[in-house]
Amino acid sequence: MKSTYRLLKTLFVAACLVLSGVTTAMAKEALPMAQDPVLEKRLILISEELRCLVCQNESLASSRAELANDLREEVRKLIAQNQSDQQIKDYLVTRYGDFVLYRPQVKPLTWVLWFGPFLLLVVAVWGMFSYVRQRQSAQTTVAVLSDADRRKAQAILNSGDAP
Repeated sequence: MKSTYRLLKTLFVAACLVLSGVTTAMAKEALPMAQDPVLEKRLILISEELRCLVCQNESLASSRAELANDLREEVRKLIAQNQSDQQIKDYLVTRYGDFVLYRPQVKPLTWVLWFGPFLLLVVAVWGMFSYVRQRQSAQTTVAVLSDADRRKAQAILNSGDAP
């Protein structure tokens, strides 16, 4: 029994060592920074204004997706070609659409994106105001009893019997 336990323990330790070696071998190296620190700083400034197309809620600068690496490399090439920041953004917008920008331009195609939340807020406030006003008017109306209803109610109260 002890020899079986010792054998299993040895196999478990060996498997852990093999797996740790495999994961170390599969680890990727960090991507080297650009040779020019000015170029790299400009890349970071531009890529912070761009959205990762895979992660969708991360900037291109902070994303570690493969597509983000490819897009950063594309931006590096465009910077090396002496294109302005706006030219680089325009290139990426024509290629991937307005979604690639964290702050898309205000134009008819993006009006819903820019003004939609404010419009929804106005509609919600108007709806709430109407609802509250309707509830208040319903509560303030007093039911008026006719003379016949009043006599019937008085007769019920005097008799002590419920209908």
